[in-house]
Amino acid sequence: MIHQPPAGARDLLPLEVAQKAWINDNLQKVFQRWGYQRIVTSTLEWLDTLTAGGAIDRSKVIQLQTAESQSLGLRPELTASIARAAVTRMAENTFPQRLCYRANVFRQPPRGDHGKQMEFYQAGVELLFAGGMLADAEILLLLAETLAAVGLDDWQLILGEAALGRSLLEPFPAEQRDQVRLAIAHLDRVGLQTLALTDELKAYALKIFDLRGKPEDVLAQVSLFDLSNQAKTSVKDLKALFELVQNSVEKPLPIVLDLTLIQTFDYYTGIVFEAVNFSNNQSHVLGQGGRYDKLLGLYHPQREDHPGIGFCLNLEELHTCLLQSPHLPHQTQENAWLVIAKAATDQQAAFKYAEKLRQGDEVIRVELELGGRSPAQIYEYARRSNIARLVWIDSTETNIEILEAE
Repeated sequence: MIHQPPAGARDLLPLEVAQKAWINDNLQKVFQRWGYQRIVTSTLEWLDTLTAGGAIDRSKVIQLQTAESQSLGLRPELTASIARAAVTRMAENTFPQRLCYRANVFRQPPRGDHGKQMEFYQAGVELLFAGGMLADAEILLLLAETLAAVGLDDWQLILGEAALGRSLLEPFPAEQRDQVRLAIAHLDRVGLQTLALTDELKAYALKIFDLRGKPEDVLAQVSLFDLSNQAKTSVKDLKALFELVQNSVEKPLPIVLDLTLIQTFDYYTGIVFEAVNFSNNQSHVLGQGGRYDKLLGLYHPQREDHPGIGFCLNLEELHTCLLQSPHLPHQTQENAWLVIAKAATDQQAAFKYAEKLRQGDEVIRVELELGGRSPAQIYEYARRSNIARLVWIDSTETNIEILEAE
């Protein structure tokens, strides 16, 4: 008999479930206040749908085969599935589309990482059929409000621009471009210097390497580069976006501009970003997202491109960062009752009283004592189960006792 879940899978026990539900509920409330409606897509998708035209590496997808040998996969993220649903089943809806979700996703660990987590829980939004600076600003401000809603204020928004980042790499030979890109993105200065590049290209690569910091400083630096007209437009748009966002809130967002930022899934065409928390000498990626103006066209019946932007929040990372927070519940539901029949002849009365308690407007937890335990054992069970109210009942009267939690 197998006593443990498969490698890479894990169980969530009641307290962790309650804590993550609290996080999720608060996120969803913010999403809904901003006009986002929840969508639920299939956990299983055709493999071609999940790979988004090659933007998502097949090796990241946990693949399945049907009896007819057709390739299916477990979703590694939600954006591709939501894009498919939006252009095939919601095409007649009024634009823009504001959609939100809470779901699990599955990712195949790299080879050699046996036992690494495969199932993750996410909540997020997608703003579809909406391009431009206002949509970008909405998503960034919404991200900030969701993190505030769960009590997180120690975080940074690391933001890049996918098209501008690609433009900066165009001077490098095509066969070396990915190597340069990865070395810069992973802050590997030594690896960058060991690449077989001319001295001029190495010096240029090191200039790109340092394009991280305060937005106004980085934009000033990159403006000195020999930029294409499209890249110049991206720089101008970034400056306008930062001004709009920062002037729309009382407290400026903690933005770091990083023009070498690379996302896991390579379908982004505009701004890309990560929300990162730094605590206990560790960095936690709370969420990530960006603009993807070519993705919807992959699924559209007439291959029509439409703009989109969104983000996902990683519930495991949020949970880890909130464990010491006073906002997070540190025990299961407090308003709990245990109804105990004094004798076997009082069991019907106990069921009726428990049902009466459950009918109130307030959601409470009401358990029925199933018998076979002494009063001392019942008190111990109530203490361990965070049940503060014990009701001893017979057919004619009730005796309510309050058990103080230790």
